[in-house]
Amino acid sequence: MTPHAPSYYAATANPSPLRPPLLGETRADVCIVGAGFTGISAALEMAERGASVVVLEAARVGWGASGRNGGQIVNGYSRGLDVIARRYGAQAAEALGGMALEGGQIIRDRVATYAIDCALTPGGVMTAFTARQMRGLEHERQVWALHGHAGMELVDQAGLAGIVRTDRYVGGLVDPLGGHMHPLNLVLGQAAAVEQLGGRIHEDSRVIDIETGPAPVVRTASGTVRANHVLVCGNAYLGQLLRQEIGGKIMPVSSQVMATEPLDPAILEALLPANYCVEDANYFLDYFRRTPDHRLLYGGGTVYGGADPASIEGKIRPLMLKTFPSLANVRVEYAWSGNFALTLPRIPHVGRITSTVLFSHGDSGHGVTTTHLLGRLLGEAVLGRAERFDAFATLPYLPFPGGRTFRVPLTVLGSWYYRALDRVA
Repeated sequence: MTPHAPSYYAATANPSPLRPPLLGETRADVCIVGAGFTGISAALEMAERGASVVVLEAARVGWGASGRNGGQIVNGYSRGLDVIARRYGAQAAEALGGMALEGGQIIRDRVATYAIDCALTPGGVMTAFTARQMRGLEHERQVWALHGHAGMELVDQAGLAGIVRTDRYVGGLVDPLGGHMHPLNLVLGQAAAVEQLGGRIHEDSRVIDIETGPAPVVRTASGTVRANHVLVCGNAYLGQLLRQEIGGKIMPVSSQVMATEPLDPAILEALLPANYCVEDANYFLDYFRRTPDHRLLYGGGTVYGGADPASIEGKIRPLMLKTFPSLANVRVEYAWSGNFALTLPRIPHVGRITSTVLFSHGDSGHGVTTTHLLGRLLGEAVLGRAERFDAFATLPYLPFPGGRTFRVPLTVLGSWYYRALDRVA
C-alpha cells in the first residue's frame, strides 16, 4: 500500500487502520472518489443523515494535500469577496460571502463532536511587508465586516510583536476565527467518524473508470460500486480520470513545507508568543506556526505543474532564515512537498458532469476550510438541497490558456507581474 509522504504529520499521526481495497461488486447511495478533506467531509455529511456511503481512495486517507498542508485555518477563498463581486456580481458575492466562515466552523464543530485529537489551536494573522500591503489588509478588514465578520483587528508593527517577533513586517491583520491544527489527524478523525456511522472506506483503490449515466458505476482494478450518485473529490491527484470533462480547468501546483527539530520552548515562545499561525500578504507567500512538540513548521514555495524542487529544504530554509535569522543553526528534521489544484480564476471549480455525478476541486491554496464547506455542499446537493452548491456551480470557469502543453509557462509569465507587485511599497 502506498505510504503517506515522509512528513512531520505522517511521523506524528494518530493510529489509523489499514483499510482494505475494494473487492468485488457493492452498492451504495453515494460513491465518493477521494479520501481527502472534500471527500471525507461529504461522506460525513451524508452518513450523519443516514445515507449509505462508499469512499474509494487510491492511496491512504489524507494521502494528498489534506494530509500535507500547512495546517492553517484561513477563512475565505483565494480571491477576496470584493473581487468576486466585481467578477460575478453582488448576488454571487453575497452568496459566497455568507458561506465564507462556514468551513472553519465545520472543523471546530467536528473536532468537538467527535473528540478528534488534532491539536486545534485558535488564532491567525496575515502579515504585511509594506505600507501598500497594510492598506490592502485594511480594505480586506472592511470587506469582511460587510459580510458579517467584524472581529478582525488591524495591528501595527508594535502590536504585531505580541504575535510574531521579526523585523520583516510592518503590521498585520489578526483573525480570531483563524487557527491551526494537525491536518492529517483531522482527516483521519473524520474518517473514523464516517466508519462509526456505517460508511465504508477502501484504501489502495484507485478509480480507473466512471460510467456517468443515470445509474453511475465506479470501477477500480479489483471492484465495482453501483451508486445513485458519485462525488468526484480527487483534486490535484485525479490523474487521467475525467480528464476531458474537468481536467482542463485545474492545474497541479506544488508547495513545500518543512519542520525543524524540537526546540527549546522558550525560543518558540519568543518568536511566536501568541501561538497563532502566520501567513504573509505576498502573492507567493510564506506560512508558519508552532507545533505542540515545540517545532517550527515553515512552508512556502510554488512550482506550477506540480513538480518537486531539487531540494525542499534548500528552497524553504532560506525563507525561514529571512524571517528568523536566529534559527541559523537549527536542524530541519522533516521536509516534504504536496500538490494542490489551482483554477484560472482562483475560485473552487464545482459542478455536475451529469445529474448523478458531481465534483469539487481547485480550492487554489485555501483548501483547508473550503474543502470542508464544499464537502457539505456536495452532500446537500445529493440530498436535494442544491441552492448553495449552485452558487458555486453556476459561476463561469474558463480552462487554462495554452492547454496542458503551455499552461505552465504561460502561468509562470503571468506570475512575474505579481512577483513585481509584491515588491511595491
